[in-house]
Amino acid sequence: MEKKKKTLLDYRDELDAIDTAILERFEERMAVCEQIAELKSEEGRPVQDREREKEKIAALCGKCADEDMKEDVAELFEQIISLSRRMQYQVMAQKGIIGAIPFEMLPTIPRKKSRVVYQGVEGAYSHAAALEYFGADANCFNVKTFDEAMKAICGGIADYAVLPIENSRAGQVGDVYDLLMHYDNYIVAETYLSVNHVLLGLPGASKEGIRRIYSHPQGLLQCSDYLEERRDVDTISVANTAVAAKKVVDDGDPSQGAIARATCAELYGLEILDDDIVDYKDNTTRFIIVSSKKVYSEDASKISVVFEASHQTGSLYRLLSHIIHNGLNMTKIESRPVPGKAWEYRFFVDFDGNLSEAGVKNALRGILQEAIYFKILGNY
Repeated sequence: MEKKKKTLLDYRDELDAIDTAILERFEERMAVCEQIAELKSEEGRPVQDREREKEKIAALCGKCADEDMKEDVAELFEQIISLSRRMQYQVMAQKGIIGAIPFEMLPTIPRKKSRVVYQGVEGAYSHAAALEYFGADANCFNVKTFDEAMKAICGGIADYAVLPIENSRAGQVGDVYDLLMHYDNYIVAETYLSVNHVLLGLPGASKEGIRRIYSHPQGLLQCSDYLEERRDVDTISVANTAVAAKKVVDDGDPSQGAIARATCAELYGLEILDDDIVDYKDNTTRFIIVSSKKVYSEDASKISVVFEASHQTGSLYRLLSHIIHNGLNMTKIESRPVPGKAWEYRFFVDFDGNLSEAGVKNALRGILQEAIYFKILGNY
Protein backbone atom coordinates (compact mmCIF):
# COMPACT_ATOMS: atom_id res chain seq x y z
CA MET A 1 0.00 0.00 0.00
CA GLU A 2 1.39 3.41 -1.07
CA LYS A 3 2.33 5.70 1.83
CA LYS A 4 0.16 8.79 2.02
CA LYS A 5 2.04 11.97 1.20
CA LYS A 6 2.08 14.48 4.06
CA THR A 7 0.28 17.77 3.57
CA LEU A 8 1.27 21.20 4.84
CA LEU A 9 -1.26 20.79 7.66
CA ASP A 10 0.42 17.52 8.68
CA TYR A 11 3.78 19.24 8.95
CA ARG A 12 2.24 22.09 10.89
CA ASP A 13 0.75 19.61 13.35
CA GLU A 14 4.21 18.10 13.83
CA LEU A 15 5.69 21.55 14.46
CA ASP A 16 2.95 22.36 16.97
CA ALA A 17 3.76 19.22 18.93
CA ILE A 18 7.50 19.96 18.86
CA ASP A 19 6.93 23.58 19.88
CA THR A 20 4.74 22.49 22.79
CA ALA A 21 7.50 20.16 23.97
CA ILE A 22 10.08 22.95 23.62
CA LEU A 23 7.83 25.28 25.64
CA GLU A 24 7.48 22.75 28.43
CA ARG A 25 11.24 22.20 28.59
CA PHE A 26 11.89 25.94 28.43
CA GLU A 27 9.58 26.50 31.40
CA GLU A 28 11.43 23.77 33.28
CA ARG A 29 14.75 25.38 32.40
CA MET A 30 13.66 28.82 33.60
CA ALA A 31 12.40 27.32 36.87
CA VAL A 32 15.85 25.80 37.45
CA CYS A 33 17.46 29.15 36.59
CA GLU A 34 15.26 30.83 39.17
CA GLN A 35 16.57 28.42 41.80
CA ILE A 36 20.11 29.19 40.62
CA ALA A 37 19.38 32.89 41.08
CA GLU A 38 18.22 32.21 44.65
CA LEU A 39 21.43 30.29 45.35
CA LYS A 40 23.63 32.99 43.77
CA SER A 41 21.85 35.57 45.91
CA GLU A 42 22.62 33.62 49.08
CA GLU A 43 26.26 33.02 48.13
CA GLY A 44 26.91 36.50 46.70
CA ARG A 45 27.81 35.20 43.25
CA PRO A 46 27.47 37.31 40.07
CA VAL A 47 24.73 36.45 37.60
CA GLN A 48 27.00 36.04 34.59
CA ASP A 49 29.70 33.39 34.36
CA ARG A 50 30.95 34.01 30.83
CA GLU A 51 33.44 31.12 30.81
CA ARG A 52 30.73 28.67 31.86
CA GLU A 53 28.42 30.04 29.13
CA LYS A 54 31.12 29.66 26.45
CA GLU A 55 31.87 26.09 27.54
CA LYS A 56 28.19 25.19 27.54
CA ILE A 57 27.50 26.60 24.07
CA ALA A 58 30.64 24.91 22.68
CA ALA A 59 29.53 21.58 24.17
CA LEU A 60 26.04 21.90 22.68
CA CYS A 61 27.46 22.78 19.27
CA GLY A 62 29.69 19.73 19.53
CA LYS A 63 26.62 17.53 19.96
CA CYS A 64 25.08 18.90 16.77
CA ALA A 65 25.51 16.34 13.98
CA ASP A 66 24.84 18.84 11.19
CA GLU A 67 27.86 21.12 10.70
CA ASP A 68 25.71 23.69 8.91
CA MET A 69 23.46 24.04 11.98
CA LYS A 70 26.16 24.70 14.58
CA GLU A 71 26.03 28.48 14.21
CA ASP A 72 22.23 28.36 14.54
CA VAL A 73 22.55 26.26 17.69
CA ALA A 74 25.04 28.76 19.16
CA GLU A 75 22.71 31.67 18.40
CA LEU A 76 19.69 29.85 19.85
CA PHE A 77 21.41 29.12 23.15
CA GLU A 78 22.91 32.61 23.36
CA GLN A 79 19.31 33.84 23.34
CA ILE A 80 18.12 31.27 25.88
CA ILE A 81 21.00 32.03 28.25
CA SER A 82 20.41 35.77 27.83
CA LEU A 83 16.76 35.31 28.83
CA SER A 84 17.80 33.32 31.90
CA ARG A 85 20.23 36.08 32.93
CA ARG A 86 17.46 38.65 32.60
CA MET A 87 15.25 36.61 34.91
CA GLN A 88 18.10 36.19 37.43
CA TYR A 89 18.65 39.96 37.50
CA GLN A 90 14.95 40.36 38.27
CA VAL A 91 15.18 37.93 41.17
CA MET A 92 18.19 39.75 42.63
CA ALA A 93 16.53 43.13 42.17
CA GLN A 94 13.46 41.91 44.05
CA LYS A 95 15.71 40.78 46.89
CA GLY A 96 17.39 44.19 46.98
CA ILE A 97 20.78 42.71 46.16
CA ILE A 98 21.10 44.90 43.10
CA GLY A 99 20.59 48.42 44.42
CA ALA A 100 18.34 51.20 43.22
CA ILE A 101 19.42 53.42 40.33
CA PRO A 102 20.90 56.56 41.98
CA PHE A 103 18.87 59.21 40.14
CA GLU A 104 16.23 61.45 41.70
CA MET A 105 12.93 62.02 39.94
CA LEU A 106 11.64 65.62 39.90
CA PRO A 107 8.23 66.90 38.73
CA THR A 108 10.08 69.12 36.23
CA ILE A 109 13.63 70.33 35.64
CA PRO A 110 13.93 73.80 37.29
CA ARG A 111 14.62 76.60 34.80
CA LYS A 112 13.83 79.92 36.47
CA LYS A 113 16.71 81.89 37.98
CA SER A 114 19.17 79.25 36.80
CA ARG A 115 22.75 80.15 35.93
CA VAL A 116 23.47 78.86 32.44
CA VAL A 117 26.88 78.53 30.81
CA TYR A 118 27.57 78.06 27.11
CA GLN A 119 30.69 77.82 24.99
CA GLY A 120 31.57 80.67 22.65
CA VAL A 121 30.65 84.33 22.57
CA GLU A 122 27.34 86.15 22.54
CA GLY A 123 25.39 85.29 19.41
CA ALA A 124 26.79 81.76 19.08
CA TYR A 125 24.38 78.93 18.34
CA SER A 126 24.91 77.60 21.86
CA HIS A 127 23.82 80.98 23.22
CA ALA A 128 20.71 80.85 21.03
CA ALA A 129 19.98 77.30 22.26
CA ALA A 130 20.30 78.47 25.89
CA LEU A 131 17.77 81.25 25.26
CA GLU A 132 15.52 78.80 23.39
CA TYR A 133 15.35 76.43 26.38
CA PHE A 134 15.63 78.77 29.37
CA GLY A 135 13.89 81.86 27.94
CA ALA A 136 14.99 85.30 26.78
CA ASP A 137 15.66 86.51 30.34
CA ALA A 138 17.95 83.57 31.18
CA ASN A 139 21.00 84.29 33.33
CA CYS A 140 23.60 83.20 30.77
CA PHE A 141 27.36 83.57 30.64
CA ASN A 142 29.97 82.23 28.25
CA VAL A 143 33.32 80.43 28.38
CA LYS A 144 35.87 79.66 25.70
CA THR A 145 35.71 75.86 25.60
CA PHE A 146 33.34 72.95 26.18
CA ASP A 147 35.71 71.75 28.90
CA GLU A 148 35.37 75.05 30.78
CA ALA A 149 31.59 74.78 30.54
CA MET A 150 31.72 71.32 32.14
CA LYS A 151 34.00 72.60 34.89
CA ALA A 152 31.64 75.50 35.57
CA ILE A 153 28.80 73.17 36.55
CA CYS A 154 31.14 70.82 38.44
CA GLY A 155 32.37 73.77 40.48
CA GLY A 156 28.91 75.18 41.18
CA ILE A 157 29.54 78.34 39.15
CA ALA A 158 26.66 77.38 36.84
CA ASP A 159 23.57 75.24 37.30
CA TYR A 160 23.46 74.07 33.69
CA ALA A 161 25.67 73.92 30.62
CA VAL A 162 24.26 74.01 27.08
CA LEU A 163 26.35 71.95 24.67
CA PRO A 164 25.89 70.84 21.05
CA ILE A 165 25.86 67.07 20.77
CA GLU A 166 25.01 66.35 17.13
CA ASN A 167 23.96 67.90 13.87
CA SER A 168 21.56 66.34 11.38
CA ARG A 169 24.08 67.03 8.59
CA ALA A 170 27.54 66.86 10.17
CA GLY A 171 26.94 64.16 12.80
CA GLN A 172 28.24 63.91 16.36
CA VAL A 173 30.23 66.53 18.23
CA GLY A 174 32.90 64.10 19.40
CA ASP A 175 34.49 66.38 21.99
CA VAL A 176 31.22 66.65 23.90
CA TYR A 177 30.76 62.86 23.94
CA ASP A 178 34.25 62.52 25.40
CA LEU A 179 33.55 65.16 28.06
CA LEU A 180 30.41 63.32 29.17
CA MET A 181 32.74 60.44 30.00
CA HIS A 182 35.34 62.60 31.71
CA TYR A 183 33.10 64.60 34.05
CA ASP A 184 30.52 63.52 36.62
CA ASN A 185 27.78 65.49 34.85
CA TYR A 186 24.46 64.35 33.42
CA ILE A 187 22.00 65.20 30.65
CA VAL A 188 18.69 66.52 32.04
CA ALA A 189 17.09 67.94 28.87
CA GLU A 190 17.63 68.64 25.19
CA THR A 191 16.62 71.29 22.68
CA TYR A 192 16.85 71.61 18.92
CA LEU A 193 17.89 74.63 16.85
CA SER A 194 17.58 75.06 13.11
CA VAL A 195 20.82 75.98 11.37
CA ASN A 196 20.47 78.87 8.93
CA HIS A 197 23.94 80.20 8.20
CA VAL A 198 24.69 83.39 6.30
CA LEU A 199 27.91 84.94 5.00
CA LEU A 200 28.84 88.02 7.03
CA GLY A 201 31.32 90.76 6.17
CA LEU A 202 32.29 94.28 7.16
CA PRO A 203 29.99 97.14 6.10
CA GLY A 204 30.71 97.97 2.46
CA ALA A 205 32.35 94.60 1.72
CA SER A 206 31.10 92.44 -1.14
CA LYS A 207 30.82 88.68 -1.32
CA GLU A 208 32.93 88.72 -4.49
CA GLY A 209 35.76 90.41 -2.58
CA ILE A 210 35.87 87.83 0.22
CA ARG A 211 39.07 85.75 0.11
CA ARG A 212 39.05 84.16 3.58
CA ILE A 213 36.08 82.71 5.47
CA TYR A 214 36.06 81.82 9.18
CA SER A 215 33.60 79.51 10.93
CA HIS A 216 33.25 76.54 13.23
CA PRO A 217 34.37 73.28 11.51
CA GLN A 218 30.79 72.08 11.37
CA GLY A 219 29.65 75.45 10.04
CA LEU A 220 32.07 75.02 7.14
CA LEU A 221 30.94 71.44 6.60
CA GLN A 222 27.27 72.44 6.67
CA CYS A 223 27.95 74.92 3.84
CA SER A 224 30.26 72.66 1.85
CA ASP A 225 28.27 72.94 -1.40
CA TYR A 226 28.35 76.74 -1.22
CA LEU A 227 32.08 76.76 -0.49
CA GLU A 228 32.77 74.25 -3.26
CA GLU A 229 31.54 76.88 -5.72
CA ARG A 230 34.04 79.36 -4.25
CA ARG A 231 37.35 77.55 -4.56
CA ASP A 232 39.22 80.87 -4.64
CA VAL A 233 38.35 81.35 -0.95
CA ASP A 234 40.40 79.98 1.96
CA THR A 235 38.41 78.48 4.86
CA ILE A 236 39.68 78.62 8.43
CA SER A 237 38.20 76.86 11.46
CA VAL A 238 37.63 78.70 14.74
CA ALA A 239 35.97 77.84 18.05
CA ASN A 240 32.44 78.69 16.91
CA THR A 241 30.45 80.77 14.44
CA ALA A 242 30.10 83.82 16.69
CA VAL A 243 33.86 83.85 17.30
CA ALA A 244 34.25 83.92 13.53
CA ALA A 245 31.99 86.99 13.27
CA LYS A 246 33.86 88.75 16.07
CA LYS A 247 37.21 88.03 14.41
CA VAL A 248 36.06 89.69 11.18
CA VAL A 249 35.16 92.81 13.18
CA ASP A 250 38.38 92.78 15.22
CA ASP A 251 40.61 92.31 12.16
CA GLY A 252 38.83 94.98 10.15
CA ASP A 253 39.80 93.33 6.87
CA PRO A 254 37.07 93.63 4.18
CA SER A 255 38.43 90.52 2.41
CA GLN A 256 37.48 88.39 5.41
CA GLY A 257 34.05 86.89 6.00
CA ALA A 258 32.34 84.68 8.54
CA ILE A 259 29.74 81.95 8.26
CA ALA A 260 27.45 82.49 11.23
CA ARG A 261 23.88 83.17 12.35
CA ALA A 262 22.09 86.19 10.88
CA THR A 263 21.67 87.64 14.40
CA CYS A 264 25.45 88.12 14.56
CA ALA A 265 25.14 90.83 11.90
CA GLU A 266 23.27 93.20 14.21
CA LEU A 267 25.16 92.06 17.28
CA TYR A 268 28.62 92.80 15.80
CA GLY A 269 27.79 95.50 13.26
CA LEU A 270 28.33 93.32 10.19
CA GLU A 271 26.43 93.02 6.94
CA ILE A 272 24.83 89.93 5.43
CA LEU A 273 26.63 89.38 2.13
CA ASP A 274 24.87 86.15 1.21
CA ASP A 275 22.03 84.36 2.97
CA ASP A 276 20.56 80.88 3.24
CA ILE A 277 23.84 79.20 2.28
CA VAL A 278 23.45 75.88 4.13
CA ASP A 279 23.45 72.73 2.03
CA TYR A 280 20.25 71.35 3.56
CA LYS A 281 17.25 73.45 4.58
CA ASP A 282 16.26 71.01 7.33
CA ASN A 283 19.70 71.27 8.97
CA THR A 284 19.23 71.05 12.74
CA THR A 285 21.56 70.88 15.73
CA ARG A 286 20.63 69.03 18.92
CA PHE A 287 21.84 70.60 22.15
CA ILE A 288 21.94 68.89 25.54
CA ILE A 289 21.29 70.59 28.86
CA VAL A 290 23.82 69.22 31.35
CA SER A 291 23.78 69.35 35.16
CA SER A 292 26.06 68.09 37.90
CA LYS A 293 23.01 66.54 39.63
CA LYS A 294 21.63 63.07 38.99
CA VAL A 295 18.05 64.12 38.36
CA TYR A 296 15.34 63.49 35.77
CA SER A 297 11.79 64.72 35.24
CA GLU A 298 8.84 62.39 35.74
CA ASP A 299 7.88 62.74 32.06
CA ALA A 300 11.40 61.98 30.78
CA SER A 301 11.22 59.60 27.82
CA LYS A 302 14.78 59.15 26.52
CA ILE A 303 17.75 57.50 28.22
CA SER A 304 21.37 57.93 27.18
CA VAL A 305 24.08 55.51 28.35
CA VAL A 306 27.70 54.76 27.52
CA PHE A 307 29.49 51.44 27.94
CA GLU A 308 32.56 49.50 26.92
CA ALA A 309 32.15 45.93 25.71
CA SER A 310 34.80 43.26 26.07
CA HIS A 311 36.90 42.77 22.93
CA GLN A 312 35.25 39.42 22.13
CA THR A 313 32.88 38.07 19.50
CA GLY A 314 29.25 38.87 20.31
CA SER A 315 29.97 41.08 23.35
CA LEU A 316 28.21 44.13 21.90
CA TYR A 317 25.21 42.04 20.93
CA ARG A 318 24.95 40.58 24.42
CA LEU A 319 24.91 44.04 26.00
CA LEU A 320 22.37 45.41 23.52
CA SER A 321 20.20 42.32 24.07
CA HIS A 322 19.27 43.69 27.50
CA ILE A 323 17.59 46.59 25.73
CA ILE A 324 15.99 44.33 23.12
CA HIS A 325 14.71 41.67 25.52
CA ASN A 326 13.14 44.23 27.83
CA GLY A 327 11.03 45.53 24.95
CA LEU A 328 12.80 48.89 24.72
CA ASN A 329 13.26 50.86 21.51
CA MET A 330 16.88 51.80 20.77
CA THR A 331 16.95 55.05 18.81
CA LYS A 332 20.67 55.75 18.41
CA ILE A 333 24.12 54.21 18.74
CA GLU A 334 27.47 55.99 18.31
CA SER A 335 31.00 54.78 18.91
CA ARG A 336 34.11 56.59 20.12
CA PRO A 337 37.65 55.14 20.40
CA VAL A 338 38.80 54.13 23.88
CA PRO A 339 41.92 56.19 24.71
CA GLY A 340 45.00 53.99 24.93
CA LYS A 341 43.26 50.92 23.46
CA ALA A 342 43.77 50.61 19.73
CA TRP A 343 40.67 49.49 17.82
CA GLU A 344 38.51 49.31 20.92
CA TYR A 345 35.44 51.51 21.31
CA ARG A 346 32.95 52.97 23.72
CA PHE A 347 29.33 52.86 22.66
CA PHE A 348 26.91 55.68 23.29
CA VAL A 349 23.33 54.44 23.12
CA ASP A 350 19.96 56.21 23.31
CA PHE A 351 16.73 54.33 23.90
CA ASP A 352 13.15 55.17 24.89
CA GLY A 353 12.13 54.90 28.51
CA ASN A 354 12.01 56.35 32.01
CA LEU A 355 14.24 55.33 34.91
CA SER A 356 11.16 54.56 37.01
CA GLU A 357 10.07 51.74 34.66
CA ALA A 358 10.78 48.13 35.62
CA GLY A 359 11.95 47.12 32.13
CA VAL A 360 14.38 50.04 31.99
CA LYS A 361 15.80 49.22 35.42
CA ASN A 362 16.27 45.60 34.44
CA ALA A 363 18.02 46.49 31.17
CA LEU A 364 20.37 48.92 32.90
CA ARG A 365 21.23 46.44 35.66
CA GLY A 366 22.03 43.80 33.08
CA ILE A 367 24.35 46.10 31.13
CA LEU A 368 25.97 47.30 34.37
CA GLN A 369 26.78 43.75 35.45
CA GLU A 370 28.28 42.69 32.12
CA ALA A 371 29.99 45.77 30.65
CA ILE A 372 33.63 46.61 31.29
CA TYR A 373 32.55 50.20 31.92
CA PHE A 374 29.05 51.65 32.20
CA LYS A 375 27.52 55.05 32.91
CA ILE A 376 24.00 56.40 32.71
CA LEU A 377 24.41 59.77 30.99
CA GLY A 378 20.88 60.93 31.72
CA ASN A 379 17.14 60.53 31.38
CA TYR A 380 15.38 63.45 29.74
